[in-house]
Amino acid sequence: MTSTATPSPALDFDRCYRALSGRDPRFDGQFVATVLTTGIYCRPSCPARTPKPENVRFELTTAAATARGFRACRRCLPDATPGSPLWNTRADLVARAMRLIADGLVDRDGVGGLAAALGYTERHLSRVLTAELGAGTAALARAHRASSARLLLTRTDMPIGDVAFASGFSSIRQFNDTVRDFYDATPSALRAAGSSRGDISTSDRITVRLPFRPPYDAAWTLYGLAAHAVTGLERWDGSTFERTLRLPHRPASVRLAVRTDHVSASFEHLDMRDLSAAVNRVRRLLDLDADPIVIDDTLRGDRLLGGLVARNPGIRIPGSVDGVETLIRIMMGQQISLNAARTRIARLVAALGEPVPWETDENSPDRLFPTADAIAAHGPEVLTGPTRSVRSITDAAACGIHMELHAGVDASNLRADLLRLSGVGDWTADQVVMRVTGDPDVLTRADLVIDRAIAALGVTAVDTASWSPWRSYATMHLWRHQLAHRVDETVAREPNTEGNTP
Repeated sequence: MTSTATPSPALDFDRCYRALSGRDPRFDGQFVATVLTTGIYCRPSCPARTPKPENVRFELTTAAATARGFRACRRCLPDATPGSPLWNTRADLVARAMRLIADGLVDRDGVGGLAAALGYTERHLSRVLTAELGAGTAALARAHRASSARLLLTRTDMPIGDVAFASGFSSIRQFNDTVRDFYDATPSALRAAGSSRGDISTSDRITVRLPFRPPYDAAWTLYGLAAHAVTGLERWDGSTFERTLRLPHRPASVRLAVRTDHVSASFEHLDMRDLSAAVNRVRRLLDLDADPIVIDDTLRGDRLLGGLVARNPGIRIPGSVDGVETLIRIMMGQQISLNAARTRIARLVAALGEPVPWETDENSPDRLFPTADAIAAHGPEVLTGPTRSVRSITDAAACGIHMELHAGVDASNLRADLLRLSGVGDWTADQVVMRVTGDPDVLTRADLVIDRAIAALGVTAVDTASWSPWRSYATMHLWRHQLAHRVDETVAREPNTEGNTP
């Protein structure tokens, strides 16, 4: 390989090389190693022989590696890793763009649609991405399509021609060229390699592994899903969580189960063009791209949080599969018990949620969360509670039709927009910002449970300031400390770790 590629300026060569030499899986997804002598790029934990320092360069993205002429390692599959935690912990333009690219926005609306969603020109956006990541908007989106294609080729029986268009490619030729550029193989060869591993899903049902960086406090995550499960929309059966999803092309359902080193996600009724969006939203719901080692190492040294972190390492923050749904559900849960909130939301779903376009059994979720339009138009007819609360919810839904409520929005701008809404105070704004954007540094204000924990532990303002930039995770530790008995009652046993489910 004769590439003159240089390391990304955002990466420290010595730190990256130590991770590569140690085959440290904690760094998978955070960067790739390009090997000048072989022309391939690998994840840090690749079992192949470690190249000499003078023969390796590091890149933040697979797109940058491919743009410099490198191909993906067939042994370690460097794109089949947790996503980079950088895009969740940072709030700048690059991170917000990467979150939306992962959601498939470029495939749906083009580069212009991404730029418009972020409030910049296409040229400026591409210039910023290229300067930091070594690849522009189109190249990054192409890498995302390549990863989706690999997943469909190796995990489903979908005809290869259909895979091309489901992955976001506009032509078979573009699809073939991209697969060859990224994987140095034809689509047929890539499928054959994947088929040899077994566990192939059908084209109308696909089960995928969603890897995460351990440790993962599955009990806390599952408790959050179970405790807030809304009849008709979601179901918790004691070991798995199921819900419906509103996706760009058509609705789908997903069933989630936590395994030893990944989450098994089974999607049904999925338009395969929505696969990347569906996977991305589930990953964000479960905070699977977090780097718990870095977070825990910071919080473990705190005089008050250290014991909590030691007891429950790998805690995650709750995410969101739909911004409007998250806003409305949080508003409907203001100042009432959790059970009352679930009942109230279930009535809304039953009255205004669209029935799913497939047959369901008696206990399966059978409705989608109502659209903002439906709540704004018909909310007063079905919502119960104080008139002022009902009006605030319907007004918020009306604003939500046009408000930017997605993972790519600037967190501070979103908080300011939310606080302009009637009925939205600090607590609601904090909750929505944390869940929708994944902001890692939100200490929920005006929260009764947090206030009790702070009082019991003797926390001061100086203490909370020292938790930055991980105050969202500190908040979760305080919640978990106060709700430990409920977590134990709801999640009575460890998640299913048996078997090698896909």
